Amino acid sequence: MVEYFLNLHPVYQALVATLFTWFMTAAGAGLVFFFKTINRRMLDAMLGFAAGVMIAASYWSLLAPAIEMSAGSGLPTWVPATSGFLLGGAFLWAIDKLLPHLHPGFPKEEAEGVSTSWHRSVLLVLAITIHNIPEGLAVGVAFGALAADLPAASIGGAIALAIGIGIQNFPEGAAVSVPLRREGFSRLKSFWYGQLSGIVEPVAGVLGAVAVIFMKPVLPYALAFAAGAMIYVVVEELIPESQAEKHTDVATVGAMLGFAVMMTLDVALG
Repeated sequence: MVEYFLNLHPVYQALVATLFTWFMTAAGAGLVFFFKTINRRMLDAMLGFAAGVMIAASYWSLLAPAIEMSAGSGLPTWVPATSGFLLGGAFLWAIDKLLPHLHPGFPKEEAEGVSTSWHRSVLLVLAITIHNIPEGLAVGVAFGALAADLPAASIGGAIALAIGIGIQNFPEGAAVSVPLRREGFSRLKSFWYGQLSGIVEPVAGVLGAVAVIFMKPVLPYALAFAAGAMIYVVVEELIPESQAEKHTDVATVGAMLGFAVMMTLDVALG
């Protein structure tokens, strides 16, 4: 099975990898079949863990390779990484302002984006979907970079990124499905909405892989773009949500552990 995966074209590898990250979202959403609530301290720890994973992945799996690939391009090596990073953040900022969404644990009156009459459940799913766009894109770009045959791109690093993103998707699935169950939705419907938030990852992953294969010069920018989008999600959403109930120590320890796990995966496999 592993050998078969390694022999696939990078676009198909990106598809398989992002299907795995979607599966982990669905697995987290599946907790709703066993629990109607999740201990808030545990949820804050998981959100902190997810933040730590994304921060570490943004550097080791995305920014560091982007800087290395920029050497000899004729531009200062910091230009692609910096400009791509800022563009990624700006892209998520624009989506955040335009797309209606609601973060778990907040009343509908505090929904962000343009005003809408959409149901609370739809807004909750859209909030996690926004998280998953840069995650799927990051995995897709990492696998697409393999087709460029650059020293900075490695199959181990791309696999490490997919594993790290998949691990942190588990609590995100639960963060959608369990609150919906608590609000009166059936277990099956809560699970459906929870897993649905991750289905965007295979789409973003394949698009990211195809884009960098056909436009190799943009590869460093694309890697940095994904990093900027993920850091935006971490700072604007994950960390504030993990600290909202004052479980600051638990959330911080979770972030430290998430960072350490992702760093270890990337260094060991990359």
